[in-house]
Formats: sequence, structure tokens, C-alpha cells
Amino acid sequence: MSAAVESSELERNAPYHVAHHTHRDVSGGWLRPAVFGAMDGLVSNLALMTGVAGGNVAPSTIVITGLAGLTAGAFSMAAGEYTSVASQRELVEAELAIERRELRRHPKDELRELAELYVARGVEPELAYEVARQMSRDPEQALEIHAREELGIDPGDLPSPLVAAGSSFLSFGIGALLPVLPYLLGATVVWPAVVVALIGLFLCGAAVARVTARSWWFSGLRQLVLGGAAAGVTFVLGALFGTAVG
Repeated sequence: MSAAVESSELERNAPYHVAHHTHRDVSGGWLRPAVFGAMDGLVSNLALMTGVAGGNVAPSTIVITGLAGLTAGAFSMAAGEYTSVASQRELVEAELAIERRELRRHPKDELRELAELYVARGVEPELAYEVARQMSRDPEQALEIHAREELGIDPGDLPSPLVAAGSSFLSFGIGALLPVLPYLLGATVVWPAVVVALIGLFLCGAAVARVTARSWWFSGLRQLVLGGAAAGVTFVLGALFGTAVG
């Protein structure tokens, strides 16, 4: 069989022999920030409530403390996330404006710069220049390519500050609500709140395993231990401070 015939045969049969596979979302998508926001709310509010409970105060005081911690933490998370993402977006937009201006004023220099990037990656110079030339015909496409290659960003996929703030507010609030729920349902001691919160931490840790290489039980158990340790330390400190103040 000649090389030409063999090549034609491969091309004809390629659609049936190409192996397709998928990768996990290494960026974490929506799952990562949502789960970590919930875990933050769980750990911080559980530790806050157990610290106050260690001081041997009334259940109503613990409930007020938990609700205050939920509200303050959720607003703090949302404000911090909004400011962080907004600042990052503004910086990216400023860099994109510079790149857009350079493409308009010095198209040849930018074309050469893009070709040199491809050459540095192993493409032959003539082919690299031709690829850069063809991909730079459309100004918006050229901007997107330069942004990806030089800045490592996608101009069409910039994060939204409002979405980031809203998701942080909701996920933190849901996590922080779990240790308060037993008290709202009639509990008068702290251990039901601890049990509910630790179960939530285990489930959150197990969910994180979807974006990591760890097994679900390892991630869940690790988060449970860390959250339990935080609650135990604050309970002891609350008991010591309660005794000293009392």
C-alpha cells in the first residue's frame, strides 16, 4: 500500500478511531467557591458559637451570637469578594485597553511579537509568521489572542463582581446557618449544633474531592477534623475566659 493510499485510508477512518476523553474542571467552576464559602461559614460560625457556649451562657445568647456571626460574616465575605474581583477586573480591562491601543498604533510590531511567541513554542519561523498574520486579520480576534498569549486571560470570560459577591454571600450564609439550626428548632445545649456542623463539614469536604485528586472520604474526614479542632479550641478558650470574667 502506497503512502498516499495509506494516508487517505487513515483520514477516512479517523472519525471512528479517534479516542475522546474528558478532563475534570481544574478551575473548580462554581463548585469550588461555593463549597469553600460554605465551609468558611460552617467553621467560623461553629467556632464562634462553641466559644460563647464554653462561657456557660444562655441558649438565647448563643442563638443571637450565631445569627450575628452569620450576618456579619456573609456581608464581609460578599464585600471582600466584590472588591477583590472588581479590582482584578479593572486591572485586566486596563491591560486590555493598552493592548488594543498597541494593536491599533503598531500592528506590525504586535504581529511580529505574536509570531515570536509561536516560534518560542517550537513553530518554524515562516509558519509562525503566517499563522500570526492570518489570526490577526480581525482586530477583536487579534486582541483575544494577544490577551491569551501575553496576559493569560480570556477577554470574553472575565469574572463578574456581582456574581462573585452574591455567591459568596449565599454560600457563607448557608454554611453559617447549619450550626444555628438546632437552636432554632429547640435545642438548649451545644452538642446538636456541633454534630450538624461536623456532618456539613464532612459533606463539603467530600464535595471538594470532585475538583481534587483526593478520595471523597479523605477530603471529608480532613475537613471534619479541622472544623472539630477549631470548635474544640474555641470552646476551651470560652470556658477559660468565662471563668476568668465570671
